[in-house]
Amino acid sequence: MERSQLPQEVIMVAHVHQSPVLHIRFDGRSFDIPLADLDVGALSSDAEVKSALADYLNVPAEKFRDYTVDRHNTGNLTVRPEAVFGSICGKVTR
Repeated sequence: MERSQLPQEVIMVAHVHQSPVLHIRFDGRSFDIPLADLDVGALSSDAEVKSALADYLNVPAEKFRDYTVDRHNTGNLTVRPEAVFGSICGKVTR
């Protein structure tokens, strides 16, 4: 079926899925937020991304202090806690 033959709803879903999103798992919930809704993009700094995310989720920006922003070739972003791999003599190694 050609694009011109698809129902309008299918075309709209295709457009939404092509827009870059920010993925985060926070407070026991997963979110996929269009970057346009956050007013950030691929060139935004980590601090800008975290601040916009905090505003969007209505939480203090401090909640994301120890989170990392991963940037993907698709234009999508993933915000995740920093990985902690283990400890040596009581010191945390990253």
